[in-house]
Amino acid sequence: MKVWFDLSNSPHINLFAHLIRDLEASGHEVVISCRPLANTIDLLDLHGFRYEVVGEHYGAKFSHKVMGYPIRVMQLARWLRPQRIDVAVSQSSFHSPVVAKLLGVRSIYMNDNEHALGNVPSFLAAGTIMVPEFLSDANLRRQLANLRKVRRYPGVKEGIYLWRLQDKLDAKGQPAAQRTARPVVYVRPEPWTAQYYRGDRNFMDDLLLGIKHEAQVVLLPRGKDQGRHYRDARFDGITIIDTALDIADIAPACDLFIGAGGTMTREMAVLGVPTISVYQDELLDVDRFLLAERAFEHRPNLTANETLEFLRVSGKRAVNRALLEKGKMAYQQVRNEILRAG
Repeated sequence: MKVWFDLSNSPHINLFAHLIRDLEASGHEVVISCRPLANTIDLLDLHGFRYEVVGEHYGAKFSHKVMGYPIRVMQLARWLRPQRIDVAVSQSSFHSPVVAKLLGVRSIYMNDNEHALGNVPSFLAAGTIMVPEFLSDANLRRQLANLRKVRRYPGVKEGIYLWRLQDKLDAKGQPAAQRTARPVVYVRPEPWTAQYYRGDRNFMDDLLLGIKHEAQVVLLPRGKDQGRHYRDARFDGITIIDTALDIADIAPACDLFIGAGGTMTREMAVLGVPTISVYQDELLDVDRFLLAERAFEHRPNLTANETLEFLRVSGKRAVNRALLEKGKMAYQQVRNEILRAG
């Protein structure tokens, strides 16, 4: 069987990396497409995958996204047609199900963001729709999903790959606070170019300036443009890393994670890292689920003083083993869906 993965954003690589290797080890052929967005290409190189860059990202403006959408669909269809794929698999790639429909092959479309407008054509075109167990029927219907095509997997999508890191993380030893003079704070800024994001830009500047002398701050920008903003002289002392990092290396070295987006915030929360979400827009169902689990805190107006106080009183939390066990079951469910689709 020949399986196509369109990895159109950086979180998709971690989600599917083990699954891709698993399929290849079982004798199936995998082809990968991507586009230059955030750390996508860096992560693909880090994992040693072969891939084809198809199309581009059209920026934050909705009108540009709309105009660019059919262009990349056609580019992907033209690239894939001679390859005769059997099934298309993607997470939040709005192009993949439509391309698969044009090529007359089955598609599996995964999504956990009920605010993404691209779900509408994706839900309509997909052969199978896979969403977390708590995503409501109402939200799916609102985006024209046929509920007969929906398969719900247990837990959150981050568990689908994080369950494999448990032994590796346990071997890393003690959290950074016990090894260094100053606590280590990792920060992931807001998704500037995401269609669904309507919050402010650069709203964490004062927060970062207020904690940089009291903590070791490591900032993980979303692409080169955002990285340039934080390389301004006033942010001297903050470490800027705009290349790809392995989750298993970040988590044990992190005393606090502050996230203005989604995926990485949830990853750290599931792995037991003290985590504060400062996301400025309406929370997703998946975030509400994790808040109910007390996996992280949501403080959109977080200040520097509050951050330093949180560091003073918080400690390393336990990995959420229940979510990781659900993730292991979800991984097997996704794998089985792919094999059935082929």
